Amino acid sequence: MKLLAVRRLLRIQRVVIRYRLDDLMFALPLPWWLKITRFAMPWRWLPRSRQELNRGARLRLALQDLGPIFIKFGQILSTRRDLLPEDIADELMLLQDRVPPFDPKQAMALIEQQLGAKISDVFSRFDVEPLASASVAQVHAARLKTGEEVVVKVIRPGLKSVIGQDLAWLFLLARQAERLSADARLLHPVDVVADYERTIYDELDLLREAANSSQLRRNFEDSDLLYVPQVYWDWCRPKVLVMERIYGVQVTDMAALADQRTDMKLLAERGVEIFFTQVFRDSFFHADMHPGNIFVSTVAPWSPRYIAIDCGIVGSLTPEDQDYLARNLFAFFKRDYRRVAQLHIDSGWVPAETKLNEFEAAIRTVCEPIFEKPLKDISFGQVLMRLFQTARRFNMEVQPQLVLLQKTLLNIEGLGRQLYPDLDLWSTAQPFLERWMRERVSPKSLFQNVQSQVEQLPHLANMTRDLLERMSQPHRKDPPPPWEQRRDRWGLRLVGGVLLVGGTVTAVSGIALDSVQAWPAWLMLGSGFYLVVRR
Repeated sequence: MKLLAVRRLLRIQRVVIRYRLDDLMFALPLPWWLKITRFAMPWRWLPRSRQELNRGARLRLALQDLGPIFIKFGQILSTRRDLLPEDIADELMLLQDRVPPFDPKQAMALIEQQLGAKISDVFSRFDVEPLASASVAQVHAARLKTGEEVVVKVIRPGLKSVIGQDLAWLFLLARQAERLSADARLLHPVDVVADYERTIYDELDLLREAANSSQLRRNFEDSDLLYVPQVYWDWCRPKVLVMERIYGVQVTDMAALADQRTDMKLLAERGVEIFFTQVFRDSFFHADMHPGNIFVSTVAPWSPRYIAIDCGIVGSLTPEDQDYLARNLFAFFKRDYRRVAQLHIDSGWVPAETKLNEFEAAIRTVCEPIFEKPLKDISFGQVLMRLFQTARRFNMEVQPQLVLLQKTLLNIEGLGRQLYPDLDLWSTAQPFLERWMRERVSPKSLFQNVQSQVEQLPHLANMTRDLLERMSQPHRKDPPPPWEQRRDRWGLRLVGGVLLVGGTVTAVSGIALDSVQAWPAWLMLGSGFYLVVRR
């Protein structure tokens, strides 16, 4: 462990002591032998200098002092008002866009360094006071020489070293957890931390955020659901982003939304539709949708339109993951627990030797009490937690590629219930998912799949030919002796038999599923037949 990381741990300990965060832990229903440990902590005997602060303020200030990784954790928590006491949720809301800014002179110097020009040469007006400030960057309002109103986003200086130290401790804890706990190994904590490491460092590259914003804007071009501001690429750099300034109401400003008579039910439903559209139609979703990044247009409040900013973190899913999630959701809400269990086994999330009946019974035991409630009262977060607790018995592994999706779904659910408490997440999402499933087997979709498979045929044919040549003639200039040729011939015939069987099964499965993915199977059949009958 590096010396800087050790110093970082000591700083974390000082912050915990300064804001007496151990009070939050000892307020929980702990075993008696843990509660008595507080008497062994020397700082608990010292005078309290911050008694005027409530617990929510102390937690917010502590996370704020500890830096971007901890601030982001607080931002995620702030969206789950159904899981937090009101005083803590109110304080954590302030972390979304009211983090104390850094020195504007530093910001201006960094902007000029990145742009290679004076601010006065690029902007006809530049507001020194920040418009907003968050964990990773702060934003200044400005006007380009060409007249467009813009915002200038600039990265906070000195973040990489702090983030590196925090990640070093996270990796250490993850490795120790994997080494000491079988349950922790199912969570793949090292993979999760590695995935978060890539995400947080990607967020420090504003060119990547600009590209993400452009893609999301293109995906929702001319849409009544979502508007994404325009990026001005001529003035974008790795640490500076210039984009169109938007005017709207922050999505959590309930009073302003009520004053303009916003249709809150439609607003909540459109948020869910946007999420499922991004996940299933585009496989490109905004994965940092906390309320500080979401606004509502002031135009046509009876048909509200969202405005999204800060696209530094985005996620995507493979077609297999999309199909798995859609089928699981359908089976889950139809209470088809056997189908849910089978999908988990087929996807490899639980071992293939898992007994289907036992797994089905365990899922039913967890889910039936939940479904006794109206659908609008069912929390997806609660469902996820209970399902995981059950699946641990069957060695279910958490998929790191879905961590962003789960976090975003929890954000959307928390926001939707805040806007419209009676939101029925499932009835809102069901029509979209049914339409998406129908489109997947439509003639147009099948034709596109056929076309993509046909385009791959020349490449597959070349690969097959090269493989067969290498297997049949490993050394062209020095052929093997006859006994090795006979042995190789029988080995090739064995390979050919495997290809014949595998190709037949794949072709039949593809045809049975009305899938054009059976095309590569015909190549396997031809290759196997050639290897079996060749002399």
